[in-house]
Formats: sequence, C-alpha cells, structure tokens
Amino acid sequence: MANIPATKRRYGIVGRSPALENALNTALRVAPTDLSILITGESGVGKEVFSRIIHDNSPRKHEKFIAINCGAIPEGTINSELFGHVKGAFTNASGDRKGYFETYDGGTIFLDEIGEMPLDTQTYLLRVLESGEFIRVGSSTVQRTDVRIVAATNRKLDERIQKGKFREDLFYRLATVNIELPSLRERPEDIYLLFRHFANNFAEQQGFEPIQIDEEARWLLENYQWPGNIRELKNVAEQLSILAEKRELTGVDLMTMMPKLRERHLPATTQNGDANGMQEREILYKVLFDMKSDLNDLKGLIFELIRNNDLRVPDMGKIRSLQLPGAYPDAADEIDRRAGGEVNHFRSAPEDPIIVDSSLQREYERSEIVEEDLSLANAERELIRKALKKHNGRRKEASNELGISERTLYRKIKEYEIED
Repeated sequence: MANIPATKRRYGIVGRSPALENALNTALRVAPTDLSILITGESGVGKEVFSRIIHDNSPRKHEKFIAINCGAIPEGTINSELFGHVKGAFTNASGDRKGYFETYDGGTIFLDEIGEMPLDTQTYLLRVLESGEFIRVGSSTVQRTDVRIVAATNRKLDERIQKGKFREDLFYRLATVNIELPSLRERPEDIYLLFRHFANNFAEQQGFEPIQIDEEARWLLENYQWPGNIRELKNVAEQLSILAEKRELTGVDLMTMMPKLRERHLPATTQNGDANGMQEREILYKVLFDMKSDLNDLKGLIFELIRNNDLRVPDMGKIRSLQLPGAYPDAADEIDRRAGGEVNHFRSAPEDPIIVDSSLQREYERSEIVEEDLSLANAERELIRKALKKHNGRRKEASNELGISERTLYRKIKEYEIED
C-alpha cells in the first residue's frame, strides 16, 4: 500500500478528497516502473509536483530530473533544445551542443504543456519513446538515450488530435498511464484546509497573527469556481492576510475585499435538482449580505444621532446591546458614559419623544426606507426586479448578474408575478 500520508507531508500536499487520494495512489504505484506517464488537469493543480513524486519514488531518483515547458520554447529552437545540434546546423550554431535527452540520459524529463509541442518535434519524440533513438539537428548520426518521460497538459488532447495538431500515436505512447488531477472546485472539502495552510504559512513568514474566517466566508470560498486553482487560492489567502485590518473576517468582509468571490456560475440543472437549490441559495446569500450591510448602516446612523444631538433615549440598555459597526469603536464607551448620568436627559421617561435635528431628519427621510416585511421571499423578488430593470428586461444579462440560469430566473419571474 502506497504511503500517501508520508508523501503528502514530504511534498506539502494538503487535502483529503477522494479524487486527490486516487491520483496520489496511482502516481506512487507507477513510480517504480519505467512506463511513460501523462498527467492531465487544469493550470495550477500541481502537475509538476506529481512529476517530482514519480521521479523521487522511482529507481532513477538518484539521477537528474528536469522540467521543460514546451509552450515556452520557440518553435524554431525546440528541436535543438531537446535533441541538440551540430556545428553549422543553422545560423549562430558555432559548435556542437547537447540537448536535454542527451544531457539527462538515465534520468527523468518532465514535458509540461505537451499539447503545445510542434508536430515535427512530436515525430522526433515518438521515435525516442519507441526506440530510445534521436538525431541532433543537422547531424545524420543516430544516438541513444535512456530517459523516462512524464508529460503533462491542461489541454484536451483528443480535441487537438481531431484538429490535426497532435499525433494520435504519440498520445497513446505517452498515456500508458494517465493521472488526472482534480481542479479545486472538484474538491471543495479541501478549499478551507488549503486556505488555512496558506494563511498560516504566510503569517509565520511575515511574523504576524494569521487571519481567521467565519462560516459565511468559508461558504463563499468553497462555492467560488477558482479558475486559477491552487495558485489563485494561495494568492487570495496572502492578499487577505496583508489587506485585512482585523484578523477575524466575515463573509461581508470577504465580499468587500474580494468582489470576484460573487462569481460562482453554477450549472443550470442536475439530475437530482441540487443546482436549482444552490442557485436559490446564491440569491438568498446576496440578500442577507445586503441586509447585514443595511443594518450596520442603520446602527451607525442611530449612534450618530445619539452622539451629535440632544436625544431623549428611554432605555439605554437596548442601545448598549447593539453591536455597533467597526467605524464606531468608541460607541460602547460613549453610551456607557451617557448612561452613567453625565447627560441627564438620556434617562428621561419612556413616553418622552426622541428629538432629532430637522436637517438630519430630512437626510434620513431621503435614505432608503426599510419595509417592515423583510422576508427572504420579498427581498428575493425585489433583487430580481431591480436586475431586470437595470438591464431593461433582458433576462440573459439579468441572470448573469444574479449568478443564476435563465431557466431559474424565468421560473422566479412566474412565481413572483414580476412584470419585466
């Protein structure tokens, strides 16, 4: 049985999703062989780490290893880079030069972005895989090499084959064993673990306290699509660690600092109907975030009125119980001071009116009126109505802004009898 926990510790792999465990198990099982390996997966999922795992657990572990990005080498020079050249083979070829297949004889060559390799280079690579033979550019002398090939791609090679941009025979030679690495959105159970790992490591490096997140913020991270996968999550963890003014972040904090976390683009339908439920949850979360923001604004307004005007507040206990927003850190001290008797009219009788300056009263009247009925259904209806109004009734654009499918939006319009 492959020692997966020890491998995770050695290479800093964080996660417990079944797809990740299966990929690790496959890599460790094929490592002792000389089979060619094809690693597939999106950019940022850790394909190079898996190539190192294969090399380090193979009989070639004491030989050389090199990672080559095929997409980063110009088409005119890639053959020379891989197979070498002789003097006079082309302009500026002032002497013989060994290529990677000669230099790393006996070791492992990791060919990243193999889907970007030119067709003529694919032909030379196929010969190496079939017979171990290659020829330097400009030479007629056949040379031999004994290297193990581990290739990787984030492209769909079957589509490249259909378009005539990748050799089918080379594909089958490379993919003797295919290891598919899951994207981050396919392993949501690992997202929070990875976030904590990156945040704690970065805080330790920089010498400050690591950030923490609440359940709302965790839900946001786990439902974002992460197109940049692990690299993007690492960047987000480090950015939040630097930019956050406090060490415990809420969902509202994350939405304010990282607006892109709203972009989740969930699928329209699934067999068990989970997608529709998730889309409705999307809308409800947006409503809750907006409501929480409005409540914070309202609490701030109340404190401003108390602090700046001669108000008659019947029950200071209720005011003290408010969790006032971070913009008013002195709120509790101010309320306690006034409740202590320094400002006597704060202890007036319950029937006394609250007196507000007329200019502030007019400003308050111009602000958005909060309806007494704040049910989620009404809030959801209003959110949909505003989106339709903003986009002049164009449902496709409105559904994109809401983060739901047109089908779900159409059903909601019928359900709430919204005129668009």
